[in-house]
Amino acid sequence: MSLGTRIRELRKKRKINQEQLGKILSVSKASISGYENGTREPDTKSLMKLAQYFGVTVDYLLGVDATPEWATAKDTHDLHEFLDANEGSMTYDGEHLTEDEKQQLRVATATIFWKRHQHK
Repeated sequence: MSLGTRIRELRKKRKINQEQLGKILSVSKASISGYENGTREPDTKSLMKLAQYFGVTVDYLLGVDATPEWATAKDTHDLHEFLDANEGSMTYDGEHLTEDEKQQLRVATATIFWKRHQHK
């Protein structure tokens, strides 16, 4: 998910429009539109304000951390515990998966976990 998509989803979740978010960040509505459409990127100060306003980390906004803003510490712990517990059993057709394949499987598993958790 891109930075722009995350900003748009968080903004809609808060039920505010681009102009309102622009006022919060002290930028124009056009800047917010650019962030959401991927034609502009927020500067460091704006990125930090976005994270603070939405209650997420900058890493989440940038896609470095896939943990959604609604996750609790227990949720994150449960996911990591599940992935760690199944680390040694990652095989397919009797063969161990490569590190790249294991990482792809972890990402897919985390995505499913968070999607299911979000809708509970």
